Amino acid sequence: MRSVVLTKGVPDFSEGAVSFNEEGHLERGKTPTVMNPNDEFALQAALQTKVRHGGHVSGMSMGPPGYASVLEEAMESVYTDDSYLLSDRELAASDTWATAITLCSALEKYQEEVADVDLVFAGFKTADGETGQTGPQTCWGLDWPIVTHVLALDIDPDEGILRAKRLVEGDVDEIETVEAPLPCVVIADPEFEPTYRKATHRLTHKQLRGETRERAADHEEYLTTWDHQDLNLDPDYIGLDGSPTIVSAVDPIPKAPSEREATMVDPSDEDGMEKIFDEMHAFAGGD
Repeated sequence: MRSVVLTKGVPDFSEGAVSFNEEGHLERGKTPTVMNPNDEFALQAALQTKVRHGGHVSGMSMGPPGYASVLEEAMESVYTDDSYLLSDRELAASDTWATAITLCSALEKYQEEVADVDLVFAGFKTADGETGQTGPQTCWGLDWPIVTHVLALDIDPDEGILRAKRLVEGDVDEIETVEAPLPCVVIADPEFEPTYRKATHRLTHKQLRGETRERAADHEEYLTTWDHQDLNLDPDYIGLDGSPTIVSAVDPIPKAPSEREATMVDPSDEDGMEKIFDEMHAFAGGD
């Protein structure tokens, strides 16, 4: 099974240093970046598929050169065999539509030059935009079936069918089982949990996790970078010029107080510790 996982870099809000330009667009090159948390579930789904059925998993991301670290994080934290970064100035300030066009072109190039793709995995939504649009828009461009809010999945390679359990739209308590022909796009839900019931699967999982950590130490050897010319993209349809979304305003992200009051108590100070425990007791009891 050949899988491609779409992942994205998002601002590291814990650093509290998020930069915007005059048009209200995030200056990603000046902002500390981490892998989008929801993309981990997509990576877990791809890894489960490889453990059960073999194959190859590629990570793919669009962004500035620094996003190589995001792909490295994806490789090390969960699993990928190699990485593809779509990056140059013409792609800057893309909205979800322009991003999807770029990803579609990259996936088409991947299929022409690397291998046929069976599954494209994507996270539910990103921590910055939270639109949840890029995965479905990329699927629309590929003209493939899509299964969203996936909680569990398996593949029938002989039949070329994906079987999945997914949350029913608008009702998190109702789950349905669906089928889709391959190739298709899978949007993993944050409730997705990989399962490895067989001992052979658990051993394979352990082996693959060790291998991917070793690869991540030399990530650049497994990284391919494509620019808009490599993807045969018209600059009028990508980046800021190809993005119909208009940012009307940006609200500043509130920062936590830089200094907080704290009371230092020596553990050997019995009276001091007793006073602290008395104060905390009410909170521990839910009062």
